[in-house]
Amino acid sequence: EAEEDKATAEGDLEITATTLKVSSSDLATASSTCMTVAADHEATVAARAEELKTIAEAKKILLDTSAGAVSQTYSLLQVRASSGMHLLSRADLAKSEVVVVVRELARKHHSTALAQLASRIAAVAKFGAANGEDVFTKIKGLIQDMISKLEREAGEEASEKSYCDEEIAKTETKKSELDDDIAKL
Repeated sequence: EAEEDKATAEGDLEITATTLKVSSSDLATASSTCMTVAADHEATVAARAEELKTIAEAKKILLDTSAGAVSQTYSLLQVRASSGMHLLSRADLAKSEVVVVVRELARKHHSTALAQLASRIAAVAKFGAANGEDVFTKIKGLIQDMISKLEREAGEEASEKSYCDEEIAKTETKKSELDDDIAKL
């Protein structure tokens, strides 16, 4: 009977050792993956913060330079030619300045999202006034949409990171339990 107990214990030890190896391998994989996700998350958070800062700066420029645009009177001379955006009024200058700032920040931070925002702002600045619509309201809407999108993406990435952290904790707990089992045998 002692030999039977010994054989059972040796079998249990072998199974536990195999399970520990697998769990250790899983922990290493999960740790590596989560560290990569965490690093990516940190980089993305920094990029998002910079994009939000840029968008806030563009919005501030719009607000500062368009304060008197509503009360201004416009003449037919201010209608833009088909060759591009002409700076015939202070409002045109403000639109151009916003586009330049956003494009420069997109180039500086290698952000396709900001580059697309700059293109949209330029299109609205160029063609939006032809319909008699408030160009500045449209541009502010584009900026608000971008901010909302960035905040939503940041939330999704934060939930992915928390999931990853939770999985690492579970794997470490399982590994310590298996280490304890081996120590007992």
